[in-house]
Amino acid sequence: MFTGIIEELGRVRSLERRGEGVRMTVEARVVTEGTGEGDSVAVNGVCLTALEVRRDSFAADGSRETLQRSTLGTLRAGSVVNLERAVTPSTRLGGHIVQGHVDARGRFLSAEEHGGSWTVRVGYPPELARYLVFKGSVAVEGISLTVAALTDDHFEIAVIPKTWAVTNLSHLRTGDAVNLEADIIAKYVERILSVGARQGGQAPALTLEKLSELGYK
Repeated sequence: MFTGIIEELGRVRSLERRGEGVRMTVEARVVTEGTGEGDSVAVNGVCLTALEVRRDSFAADGSRETLQRSTLGTLRAGSVVNLERAVTPSTRLGGHIVQGHVDARGRFLSAEEHGGSWTVRVGYPPELARYLVFKGSVAVEGISLTVAALTDDHFEIAVIPKTWAVTNLSHLRTGDAVNLEADIIAKYVERILSVGARQGGQAPALTLEKLSELGYK
């Protein structure tokens, strides 16, 4: 689990095709601290398993599903990527709950500066519409952001100078694909309500026992 607060901008050192997947090596110095073989690291919002961890780099494998679902398949040597280590029990939850499970690809449409801050517009596919709400949370490239405006096909986010400086948003160009992850709470609510409707129109109580019955562990 992650919080969507980017710790470091890394850079892809190399990419090696392995069958239908890929192994990437990422240059990094912050997220490698305290990270061991097998630990989770989010790369542009995609949860990956750290391998071959060095002081200044780590490797990670991307499966066919990951490459098809996310933008990792478009990365090249030299690409700048957002990095975040998985949370610990003592981590401040400064953003929102981010799983690193990308729901869909969006499209970077524009960025407009307002005296150091930025308004960023992101297009999204129809299947994500039901999970997006005004002032709700969404992860873009693994960054925890708040929906500041919402239409049927795009949303806007207000980006402060700090976020602009320490993430890859400033490296994006119009038309670039971006990884999108909807708030997990919205997905749980949708599932619970849909099951409740099938059971006679009444949503089940939100108890640990009921969530277990519905398949949530």
